[in-house]
Amino acid sequence: MSGRARPAESVWDYPRPPAVVACERHVRIELGGMRVVDSNRALRVLETSHPPAVYVPSADVRPGVLVLSDQPATHCEFKGAADYLDAIVEGRRRRAVAWTYPSPTPAYRALAGYVAFYPGRADGAWLDDERVAAQPGDFYGGWVTAEIQGPFKGGPGTWGW
Repeated sequence: MSGRARPAESVWDYPRPPAVVACERHVRIELGGMRVVDSNRALRVLETSHPPAVYVPSADVRPGVLVLSDQPATHCEFKGAADYLDAIVEGRRRRAVAWTYPSPTPAYRALAGYVAFYPGRADGAWLDDERVAAQPGDFYGGWVTAEIQGPFKGGPGTWGW
């Protein structure tokens, strides 16, 4: 559907607990001038008040780029414990550019073996030919595209939503 208008999606229509759905768009991510992700097998996690988080199979990430971060794991009430991943590109370490659920809860087993990238910590992230914007704030990793409508959780004053 590249180039065609997509139907609007309000993040307030997304479910809670979150849903995992197939991503129908081609995913590309660049770091340090290098394409580190090229995938047609991504998943989207849709959760009330959040732009979708995009997860790609770890097999679709350039080998040797991601390493376990020393950033402490966090816990999602739905998905379980998340580990953070640093990227090493051209000898430079980029901290916590992605996260993964190595042992997700049974309801989110589909995310095992997948990695989610923060679009704001990459040099560029695209769905088809559309460059995505990052969800506001520094904690969540939602991908904002033209059809995604907010307001979004993540920015100042939204933690209590």
